[in-house]
Amino acid sequence: MLKIRRAALASLCMMGLVGAIPAANFAYAASAGESAYAANCAACHGEKLGGAFAPPLSGKAFKEKWQQQGGEAMLTFIKANMPPAKPGGLDAKVYADMTNYILASNGLALAVAGKKSASAPRLKEGGEEAGGAGNASNNQDEKYRTVTAQRTALLAAMAPVTEAMLRNPPNEDWLSWRRTDDGYGYSPLNQINTGNADRIQLAWSLSLPVGTNQITPLVHDGVMFINSNGTVQALDVRDGELLWKFKREAAPVTPAGPPTTQPRSMAIYGTTLYVPTLDNHMVALDSRTGAQLWDHLIEKSAGVLRLTGGPIVIHDKVIQGVSGCSGGAYPGGCMIVALDGKTGKEVWRFNTVARPGKPGGDTWNGAPLSNRYGGSVWDGGTYDAELNLVYFGTGQTYHIAPLMQPKPSKDGSADALYTDTTLALNPETGELVWYYQHHAREVWDLDWAFERTIVTLPTAQGPTRMVVTFGKLGIGDALDAKTGRYLFSHDIGLQTLITAIDAQTGKKTSDPKMEPEAGRPKMICPFPAGARSWPATAYDPTTRTLYLPMFESCMEFLWKPGEAWDIQYTPLPRPDTDGNFGRVAAINLETHQTVWQQRRRAPQASSILATSGGLIFEGSRDRWFRASDSATGKMLWQARLDLTPNAFPITFGKDGTQYVSITTGGGGPVDVSLQTLTPEIPSLGGSTTLWVFKVAKP
Repeated sequence: MLKIRRAALASLCMMGLVGAIPAANFAYAASAGESAYAANCAACHGEKLGGAFAPPLSGKAFKEKWQQQGGEAMLTFIKANMPPAKPGGLDAKVYADMTNYILASNGLALAVAGKKSASAPRLKEGGEEAGGAGNASNNQDEKYRTVTAQRTALLAAMAPVTEAMLRNPPNEDWLSWRRTDDGYGYSPLNQINTGNADRIQLAWSLSLPVGTNQITPLVHDGVMFINSNGTVQALDVRDGELLWKFKREAAPVTPAGPPTTQPRSMAIYGTTLYVPTLDNHMVALDSRTGAQLWDHLIEKSAGVLRLTGGPIVIHDKVIQGVSGCSGGAYPGGCMIVALDGKTGKEVWRFNTVARPGKPGGDTWNGAPLSNRYGGSVWDGGTYDAELNLVYFGTGQTYHIAPLMQPKPSKDGSADALYTDTTLALNPETGELVWYYQHHAREVWDLDWAFERTIVTLPTAQGPTRMVVTFGKLGIGDALDAKTGRYLFSHDIGLQTLITAIDAQTGKKTSDPKMEPEAGRPKMICPFPAGARSWPATAYDPTTRTLYLPMFESCMEFLWKPGEAWDIQYTPLPRPDTDGNFGRVAAINLETHQTVWQQRRRAPQASSILATSGGLIFEGSRDRWFRASDSATGKMLWQARLDLTPNAFPITFGKDGTQYVSITTGGGGPVDVSLQTLTPEIPSLGGSTTLWVFKVAKP
């Protein structure tokens, strides 16, 4: 019997890491087709082909369709569409083995053939200079020496990134995931503005190593640092010239799987670039040369744990969350760790699932630690320097059985701390200063795992520092940044689960009709891709407006007791749908009012970037990347890119010129989980491209 850790696979499917898990990492004895299916398909289509994030590959309708079209047609379809990050990127024999397994599982005698190709060579680890200076056969003439000197001078001119710079970045830089500690995704640059947005044009582009997208570059003193598929490159922001390159294979790559990919962002401090890897290492590189300084393993993994979010540097500590410990795959939950920035040595560790006998340990319905799962930290942290607190959000459990059992006694609860929680930690010690659980006992995979934005808003008590976050339900909670006291909520109106929110505590009451019942499907809005998901919000502090990327969807939810991943869901359109599934909303956090909304057919794909030029930038699954008036939502410019902008747009400057960039490529969760809502929009992959734009001269 197949014994694959389906929960972990499904969580990775959701975060856009489908197909990145080598089959060799799992302990089971199975046929080649079964093994190939487990490594590349089970994450979304289910361990037993019954469907999860993607439609089932079994059943009467499925069987009748492929009985009529034939096995070769199925093989062609699978090659053209899978895996989402790189359609056609697997070995021919692997495609044939998977197809035959699916056919045989449905009782279809339509076997296909495939030829095995040679596996790709392993990459070497280390930094490389641009131009290949070490090769004696290269022509190192005057032109070569001039260009090399210019590149060296640009790198040498980079000032060390200080603590003060991280807390208040230079206008032309993008030094962290959302640019500033507070998670705004906002830039004070305004050369590109509402008056000239119609003149935005391509400045340059660059093909990157292929992998799952969701990339955030960093920019400092005219140098861009970008990580794609474990290859880190330093580029001249003016023209994309390569300055140095560091290549590291993150995990063993087998013929049965596509290239592994990277977390969403990096961090920079001093002259060191901190790069998390897919196999849970933190690598420190010299930002001027790409040379490796140290390499620290945060946590071993058999293919389930991941570093999906990026690190944040506070007082020479590199603080990183860990994700993927969901379902029945990794008991004991996830963690947040702090590493010494100079040595990589671990300084502290905070466990995101409360331990028995510790504070919060009595909230797991009496379950032992070995039966507590979840608390993934999918995104990076934000930081309030005035309060010296770092904030992280956590996901839910995905293995809900312990929370569904009758309570063993009157003591304790089934709240399941610290799932679906905002954690405020002391960055020096990892001590939990306060926490707020947004949704206790959340058993539907509609969690609160995304960015925490730190804002100051006027209240009756005067200006108040707040932490604001929107969960998958499309409900935003505001908390006092110092104490965690609940302040207010805002529901965007795309959910059917929560019927009431307590005005004093923020406690949420769910519709009892939506309570999981074994084997009984329930229709709930939204689908676990969320009314919002990993695409991050942006906040304009001058107008107190938060810009939220969203999806309009529902699901058929099913509880299946006895399985490691015991919840299953199928995406459905909303009953009142008009065929539009993508939405961007502008919400004034002071008035709690929605200022404007854009709605369109294609689901949102990118995070949002806001600028003081009065613009927001964002993109959707149909490959359009746009600039809109941030005050009205009116679209001012758009460009059709090669692939989906499944990433984080940023803006930066050099020599008086402002640039905006976005990366494109397949494999994000929107590609996987919502593609059935817009079947006319194909899931494209096979490349990853960095696009950089600027304004043309009048």
